Amino acid sequence: MAAREPNWLANVAPGGTGARTVFQEALRGMGLSDELRAGVQAVWERVVNHTFVTGLGDNTLPQETFNIYFDQDYLFLRDWSILLSMATAKAPDFDAARQLVGFLHLGLGGEEGLFQRAFRERGLSPQEVADLEYRPTTLHYSGYLRKIAHEGSFLDLAATLLVVEWPYLDWAQWLESEGKRPDNYYYQTWIDIHAGEGMIGFVGWLRQTLDAAPATPADRARWQEIFRDVLRYELLFWEMACQDERWPE
Repeated sequence: MAAREPNWLANVAPGGTGARTVFQEALRGMGLSDELRAGVQAVWERVVNHTFVTGLGDNTLPQETFNIYFDQDYLFLRDWSILLSMATAKAPDFDAARQLVGFLHLGLGGEEGLFQRAFRERGLSPQEVADLEYRPTTLHYSGYLRKIAHEGSFLDLAATLLVVEWPYLDWAQWLESEGKRPDNYYYQTWIDIHAGEGMIGFVGWLRQTLDAAPATPADRARWQEIFRDVLRYELLFWEMACQDERWPE
């Protein structure tokens, strides 16, 4: 499966005077969420074009690789739930809280149910599921999210949730646009979940929330760092599964 054409902003590197002017002119017509994405476009494209993603769409991803990822994402779901719960607690109003609780319910009702079905089909007992161990990347990524969840402001958490979810929506919609329909039930369902209306609506709401925020230069710099750090972890998460990352003996 050929990699998609990257966003044109990736080719407008602000290295020379002319290129910098074009880049700045483009940003003037963008919301803050677009600016944050443009600031990490290179690593964003590496995440959404990763061989894990293309293999998922082509139905060529080794099952064992997916199982490693799936098990670790199940553990990650716990920390994702903490992030959403803390964002709900810090929400400025009930409308924001409802958006967050609704997406948390969607995730726990959809993804968590899929996890349990897969574990049963693989013959894992409840105790074996409970004994699943964090691999190094998952542990570090989860710790990073927990730190932001407890120490960050509501908008810090909104920025974090956006960069966690938006790349998934991006690659899932790309696979759909390419007509990818893998035979593997879990591969296809994983695409469907992340290209679904619930994901589209939540990502859109997060973008609107950040775009409307009265952000200071310090806020923008901090959120740009969050975008960078989360995408680095997302890239490492794919690599963890593909390389069968393990703890040293």
